Amino acid sequence: MGDADLYDYDLPRELIAQHALNDRAAARLLVVRRDDGVIQHSHIRELPQFLQAGDLVVWNDTRVVPARLVGRRLKTGGRWEGLFLQVDPDTGVWQLLAKSRGRVAIGERVVLVGRDGADAISLEFLGRGSGGTWLALPDSRETAETILAAVGRVPLPGYIRGGHEEQGDLERYQTVFARTSGAAAAPTAGLHFTEPLLESLAARGVGHASVTLHVGLDTFRPITVDTIDDHPMHSEWCHCPAETVAAIRQTRGRGGRVVAIGTTTVRTLETAALKSHAPALGQGGAFSGPTNLFIRPGFCFAATDCLLTNFHLPRTTLMVLVSAFASRELIGRAYREAISHRYRMLSYGDAMLIV
Repeated sequence: MGDADLYDYDLPRELIAQHALNDRAAARLLVVRRDDGVIQHSHIRELPQFLQAGDLVVWNDTRVVPARLVGRRLKTGGRWEGLFLQVDPDTGVWQLLAKSRGRVAIGERVVLVGRDGADAISLEFLGRGSGGTWLALPDSRETAETILAAVGRVPLPGYIRGGHEEQGDLERYQTVFARTSGAAAAPTAGLHFTEPLLESLAARGVGHASVTLHVGLDTFRPITVDTIDDHPMHSEWCHCPAETVAAIRQTRGRGGRVVAIGTTTVRTLETAALKSHAPALGQGGAFSGPTNLFIRPGFCFAATDCLLTNFHLPRTTLMVLVSAFASRELIGRAYREAISHRYRMLSYGDAMLIV
């Protein structure tokens, strides 16, 4: 047995949430204390009572783009599906994942179908990219963001209704603090927040700051090797601004805690600390650029004191990260507790607060 098996668990399919709750703050919250291992059951709306005046919540302000694409192959007329990942700002070439019956050939074109069901632009496949992706060029001079707004669908993960969008997903698969477009998936811990909850946190004396990490699909991919050290960690673009570093410095100076909202926020904060060679992020500087940081047990956290996170797929880098933040034994016990109490799992599910 390799050490990757230590981050596996039996996930009952019926607990994978297929729809978001109408009230974001009604989600359940499993509170896990690292110091004594005590586990409590609560709800997201009660989050302020577990934080203290002077704490700082830091969230990921990335905005999910409508990246799921539907079209037909001009050559065969067959259905085609794709997922936009990124665009080269210099050439306008898209990188995407593609799925169809039969193999798409280089030079072939597909017509994208808009949200209204009408044919829109076409894509020409130029060649293969890294990691099984395709490179394609649209026959439009519009920006990728403008094109996706017309033809794209919500990029739900496959474990939610096979990835098929329903009414309400466009609004619910986006955080209330989403600002910077670029993510192919939502930073799901942030999906629980509402404006009233943010107001309650402010009234409690809890500050806030933001970072940006554009979430990619590799975030959710299982670890397929036996040893986690052999897992090729994906890269995502992130940004930790100077004002967030200053807010962390002030928080630590007054004895407050930094509460990361989601694993993507943790990766951004800890990347910034590592890049600035600082023992604590508040002592370092801002950072913008790619990160392939793989947080594993033994990692020394320089910027994160508490973590709010959803329940994750088995045998993923996210399970490894939360196990590094708490411990594998404590996280395993917390997951068994959540499953026995029928918590809703994964992106549209409930949450866990590790303090």
